[in-house]
Parts: sequence; C-alpha cells; structure tokens
Amino acid sequence: MPQTCLEAAPADDLVSDLYAAHARALRGYVERYCRDSAAAEDIVQETFIRAWRHLPQLSEDDRPIRPWLFHVARNLATDAERAARARPVSVTLESGALAQSGHEDAALDQVLDRRLLERALQQLSPAHRRVVVETFYIGGGTGAVADHLGIPTGTARSRLHYALRALRRELPEPDARRLR
Repeated sequence: MPQTCLEAAPADDLVSDLYAAHARALRGYVERYCRDSAAAEDIVQETFIRAWRHLPQLSEDDRPIRPWLFHVARNLATDAERAARARPVSVTLESGALAQSGHEDAALDQVLDRRLLERALQQLSPAHRRVVVETFYIGGGTGAVADHLGIPTGTARSRLHYALRALRRELPEPDARRLR
C-alpha cells in the first residue's frame, strides 16, 4: 500500500532529526576510511538514505540507532574501497603535464585513426579498396586511377563513390569518436 504525504512527512522529519543528531559524528568516522571528503559525504548521504528506507524496522527496535548507522557506513566505505581497487587507477594531469601530453595525445590519435581506417578498409571489397588506395594514397584523379587499374573511368568513379559511402558507415563521426 503506497504511503500518503501525511504518512511520509513524519518519516522525513525523523530522518531530518537523525541527520541533525548523528551526521557530524558519522562524517568524522567515515572520513577515516575515505580518500576525500566528497566520497565521505556520499557515504554519509547513502547511510541516511538506507536509514530512511529501514525506518519501520529501526523504529520498532529498542536499540540505539547510532551503532546501526556506523555499521552501515562502515560497510559502504568497505564496498567503496573494494570497488576502487577493482577499477583502474585514475590519474589527474597537472596543467603543465597536460601541455606536454598534447603531442603524445596527437600521436595516439593518429595511431587510433590509422587502426580504425585499416579495419574499415578491410570491410570493403578488393576492387573498392584498390580504387580508394589508388586515389587517396598513391594519388591522382579517377581518370588516372582508371588507366592505372585498366578499368573504365565511370567504373572507377562508381567504385570510389560506393567505397566512400561504405567507409562513412563504418567509421564513426570524428567528434563522436573522441567522446567515447
């Protein structure tokens, strides 16, 4: 049965009272286990959310609530620590390091772009791939490419058109790729 606003109001008041009475001590306790104050604040907030969810059980119990809050907070801190160990280490760059890494980022982008293009070219038929390679890597217009490959100019244009259309489908948009 859903709670009405009148039934929810006392619960909100109770959680507000709990927060006022225990948040400062709980935050001090949690900060011993967290790397930064933002993570500690997240754990404190999550602890009070769980207290709000368990209000019926907590209000029926005669035991003090502070040990329960500290126990939940410690479990959340332990879970956060385990999750952090399972994730790769994140590194923040200093502004000077960011300027130095610009060249390395550009080189990495070139390598990644080259790999993406290689994979996309592999998806083309050999005839389409040859026209693209001849046109863009060896150079020359479609007439010169057609002569070099021994095919009619219209065929070279058609193959180039369909090859480029297939490459557009295979390759991500430049801005979308960088957002990943």
